[in-house]
Amino acid sequence: MLGGAGGTAFAAQGLKRPITTARSPGIEAVPRGEILERDGVGPGPACTSLNVLARGWHTGRMAFERLPIRRLTEHPSNTLDRRTWPATLAPVATILDRGLDLGPATVLVGENGSGKSTIIEAIALAYGLSPEGGSTGAQHRTRSTESVLADHLQLVRNASTTRRGYFLRAETMHGFFTYLESNPSTSGPDVPFHEMSHGESFLELVVDRFRGSGLWVLDEPESALSFSGCLALLGVLKELVASGKSQVILSMHSPLLAALPNAQIFEVGSWGLRPQQWENLDLVTSWQAFLTSPERYLRHL
Repeated sequence: MLGGAGGTAFAAQGLKRPITTARSPGIEAVPRGEILERDGVGPGPACTSLNVLARGWHTGRMAFERLPIRRLTEHPSNTLDRRTWPATLAPVATILDRGLDLGPATVLVGENGSGKSTIIEAIALAYGLSPEGGSTGAQHRTRSTESVLADHLQLVRNASTTRRGYFLRAETMHGFFTYLESNPSTSGPDVPFHEMSHGESFLELVVDRFRGSGLWVLDEPESALSFSGCLALLGVLKELVASGKSQVILSMHSPLLAALPNAQIFEVGSWGLRPQQWENLDLVTSWQAFLTSPERYLRHL
């Protein structure tokens, strides 16, 4: 069972722990925008990457090669004009110019409009996930608002790793639940998501779909969750990462979720991408200051 505070919070939500299933089959084909790496040999010197250890995480070569995505680079045959959005966002330009290595867990933290959701969305799309949430097989789409960044990204994948994955973004959950309701599961009973609260349904979807090996992408999940709900989600993500078969990438404004064990954390802003320790994040120090003395902030409103 889940240990510590995360397990307690999860039990308080009345939810089941995720059940680890057998690993999915490996890659059969390499679609446009993806390349494979075998035996630690990269695609060439042109793919220089931002290789940092933001939280001191460390993994052996064999464990690292079980992850779906090794790094992000700009697609060499479809470069993005740096004068056009979203390349005008410093974090996006950093990835396009220098690449970005991905470990078992990657956390993007930044202000509204900094570009973290744009990056998260592009990774999900380049992997083949639906922009409004779901797996690689989801066809849910209401109104296309995503950026063109995914068309210009190349995912450097490890050979023979799973192609499974899921993208969750709190802002599109209502429409996505309606899509799931209209496309019932053929493998078992469906969860009545619309009959639950926003937070309860979000957590149940994570438990129901985030199983076994895969790429799990979340965009600002804390907007649907209470404090205990965030702890419950943290417990699920912690177990997925600890399994060594899953990769988690998420953006957020939550100091609680940013504390995901063994995650590499990047502060996203006008400087680009800055690796940072959890305790030194502006997000964390700002919340600590407010909780210590809220009147210092309130009197200026």
